[in-house]
Amino acid sequence: MWNTRSVQLNVRLPNEIAAEAEEVQRSDPDFLSRVIQYGLTRRAIYRRLREAEARERRVMESPGDSASSYA
Repeated sequence: MWNTRSVQLNVRLPNEIAAEAEEVQRSDPDFLSRVIQYGLTRRAIYRRLREAEARERRVMESPGDSASSYA
């Protein structure tokens, strides 16, 4: 499906969440990997949509080349 590679992440989490993340990593590392992949994918999609919306807004706000702009 996709070419993948491993990365080493170090994050600072509140103690309770860190303990739970460590437990999940021990018991089901694939689940933790999928959760992180899901979150990063959502972030990437959101960022691209936001950038596309900003480009569209700039196009709509820029003066057009229509004949009415020469009147």
